[in-house]
Amino acid sequence: MPHVTFIHGIANKPPKDKLLENWEAELTYGGLDLASEGVTTSMVYWADLLYASPLSSSKNFESVDDGLGTSKEDENMEWVEALPANEKAFVEAFSKKLNFDAPSPNDDDFAPISPKNDDEVESLSFEAIPLPWFIKRRAMKTLLKDVHHYLFNANFSPRPGETYQIQDDIRKLFVDQLKQDTKNTEGPHVVVSHSMGTVISYDCLKNVPDCPSIDAYMTVGCPLGISEVYDNFKPHYSATNAFPSDKLSGDWVNVYDRLDPVAFDARISNDYRKNGNQVILDQRVRNSGVWRHSSYKYYGQQALCDHLKTLLTL
Repeated sequence: MPHVTFIHGIANKPPKDKLLENWEAELTYGGLDLASEGVTTSMVYWADLLYASPLSSSKNFESVDDGLGTSKEDENMEWVEALPANEKAFVEAFSKKLNFDAPSPNDDDFAPISPKNDDEVESLSFEAIPLPWFIKRRAMKTLLKDVHHYLFNANFSPRPGETYQIQDDIRKLFVDQLKQDTKNTEGPHVVVSHSMGTVISYDCLKNVPDCPSIDAYMTVGCPLGISEVYDNFKPHYSATNAFPSDKLSGDWVNVYDRLDPVAFDARISNDYRKNGNQVILDQRVRNSGVWRHSSYKYYGQQALCDHLKTLLTL
């Protein structure tokens, strides 16, 4: 029986079971009903290591209206002040690339830059992504915090009495789930990762010796093409042999929307080569609306579902 292990991305999430239910339901809009195809699923859920309590199950947490866009509290960046010099340098370089603290165009936080014609956009600077500046600013601060805490194994307490080493503990969550899934899976085993989940899953597949092998891999809305991310993998990253060949026996499909601000360095086949060869399939899709990073929008894409069917040999 084939199996999909999902792993979620940046920001807080609804409870684990609800999140998995939502993702499975969204795939049906793209034409893939996993349950009816006999595919089992699981979710690597790490939001509770960084956020005090889950979002309400009724919220579409990745929509602009209910999520990042209308939160009364902006991301608190005080955590940066106590960082050692090398980690501050990472934050400064990443922030400079994202440029999220630049003045809003025409001093209007709420007006997006003029929309781009998706058919004409392939190379695009972060600043030119047509998204209201206050949403972009909050989303990028969240990305910056989650990426930093993972890559630098931050010691973090989301609730009184609970403290985690973020990279160590999230790696364990991912590896333990794959061990369980591998033991119970007879058909193809595919990992589908979204957003920050692509950083975590790739790191485990490439850099954690006891991580189980998988048959195929899908990254969605992926920040792996950002140099500040791949330059801080340990052991040292090398583009020529960055493909996780020891743990991935089959294909890697990378799905992106060119107006997704988290995936603005979107095409990764040249950054993660296998013996010098480009083998990753970069699949472009066009999500609807303003907030193009939503996992729900990606999973409703027929192209994504068609690729996942192929990876699962359905």
